[in-house]
Amino acid sequence: MKNVGIIGAGAIACGYAAFLEQAGHSVRLWSPRGNCASRRIKAEGAVETPCELRFIDSVGTLVDGADVLVLALPAFGHRAVLDALAPHIRPGQPVIISSHTAFGALYLGDLLTGKGVVAPIIAWSTTALTAKMPAQDVVRVGNLRARVDMSVLPEGQADAGLALCTSLFGERFLLRDDLLSIALSNLNPQNHLGIALCNATRMDKGEIWSQVGNMTPMVARLLEALDSERLAIAAGLGLSVRTVHEHFHLSYHVPQEAALADMFAEMQRRGLGGNGPATPSSRYVTEDVPFGLVPIILLGRLSGRQARLHQAGLDLISAMYGRDFAVECDLIEALRLDELSLDALRDAARAGTTRAVR
Repeated sequence: MKNVGIIGAGAIACGYAAFLEQAGHSVRLWSPRGNCASRRIKAEGAVETPCELRFIDSVGTLVDGADVLVLALPAFGHRAVLDALAPHIRPGQPVIISSHTAFGALYLGDLLTGKGVVAPIIAWSTTALTAKMPAQDVVRVGNLRARVDMSVLPEGQADAGLALCTSLFGERFLLRDDLLSIALSNLNPQNHLGIALCNATRMDKGEIWSQVGNMTPMVARLLEALDSERLAIAAGLGLSVRTVHEHFHLSYHVPQEAALADMFAEMQRRGLGGNGPATPSSRYVTEDVPFGLVPIILLGRLSGRQARLHQAGLDLISAMYGRDFAVECDLIEALRLDELSLDALRDAARAGTTRAVR
């Protein structure tokens, strides 16, 4: 049994709490917003058990009482939360970033190195489950993902990190080559880009619309083209990552050999996928564009495999929103990754900090 500290208060954080309590672990949560009261909730769907959400007022108290920490909040909140967490993390205390984006693991590694602390930082390519909260006292867990890619910083901690994740969330994790693989393994940015671009007026008008029902063959072809670009970048870096077909197969258990449009049709037949975003402020854009597309574009430049479609999507979305999403990724800005060569970035990923290569 582990004492798990979860940072976050949304559906994924509450879904993790229900899952872990059902598995016999002790869970406490901390919300960066500081406005959450402890309460009992009901879990539905893939996890079915009542769960006590025990919120802690102080991040220091949460960290002090935890064997392992799990970040479960949007990427645009990661930098501020990591700044708050780092002073309290003790040597050897594992931190799981779910899901990892924009080299946040390196940012935390830099903070810990600055205070002379070495701790395993575990980066997941996506969440271990999907979840929604239809009411304040209900969390509906839609799917437990069959496979989640992960890497561990610094080098040498991989086997222990895999064993820890398995002990908490079961046999669903696959170790990838390094942090660069994880940066290219989160498929939400490319998929959400295609969905948002092709359904922008629905989002702008606040319509209620079926997401999977509107992932037509044209949308599927765009997602496949974006996927081919991402896979080419990975190949240029000598990395192995999953395909978009593998992603939907492992996440929603539809046949992998089917064409992508047919996979979406099967998901629609099964009632999977839910509604698409009904507001322009959706995380499909405000999170996934700066924190998901920008790292892929960076790796494309470093690998010599330009991410033309990803760059075009970034430029189009920025024009539609009247803001420059390219400069909104505060993690990459803080890490000054544009100053590093590909070899230096690889060395930093192995060491768990950019301080080792500057």
